[in-house]
Amino acid sequence: MTTTLPAHDKAIDITAETCPMTFVRTRLALDALEPGQILLVRLIGADPLANVPRAAADQGHDPLELLEQPDGSWLLVIQKG
Repeated sequence: MTTTLPAHDKAIDITAETCPMTFVRTRLALDALEPGQILLVRLIGADPLANVPRAAADQGHDPLELLEQPDGSWLLVIQKG
C-alpha cells in the first residue's frame, strides 16, 4: 500500500531520534523554511507525538495534521509561522 504524502516544502524523518533531539531536528528544519511553508515530520513513539507538535506550536508554528501511517509511524504536518 502506498500513501500519498500531504503537500510539503521539506520532509524529515526523526524516527531514530529521542527527545530532546526530536524537536532540535524539527526546529532546525523549520528554521530553514520561509513563513507559510510546510514541513513534514515522520516520527514514532509517545514522547515525540506529544512533545514535537506542542513545542512547534510554542515556537509560533501551526501543527496542521497528525496522520497515522501503516508502519506505525506518524506524519506531522507543520506550517511555519
